[in-house]
Amino acid sequence: MKLSYVYILKCSDDSYYTGVTSNLASRMFKHNSGFHPDSYTFNKRPLELVFYCEFTDINLAIEKEKQIKKWSRFKKEALIRGDFDGLVNLAKKKFDK
Repeated sequence: MKLSYVYILKCSDDSYYTGVTSNLASRMFKHNSGFHPDSYTFNKRPLELVFYCEFTDINLAIEKEKQIKKWSRFKKEALIRGDFDGLVNLAKKKFDK
């Protein structure tokens, strides 16, 4: 069974980057070494891995990555802190006027 990872990096400019990979150690090395000069994180080093979770299905990992990328900064920070109860309260809600 091959594992996949969804991860969140905290960048030097205090922004967050969310990604997905099948080899977290290799991907972290590439991010931190500037392996891809055109990437979002290239000019935002050093980077800190602040969250990751494992998946046994790459399709679920990709789906979760896309979901997290749409989240607000506050919701991402709740996930990073492990405040899973707070995630529900930070969901975007639409109210009728």
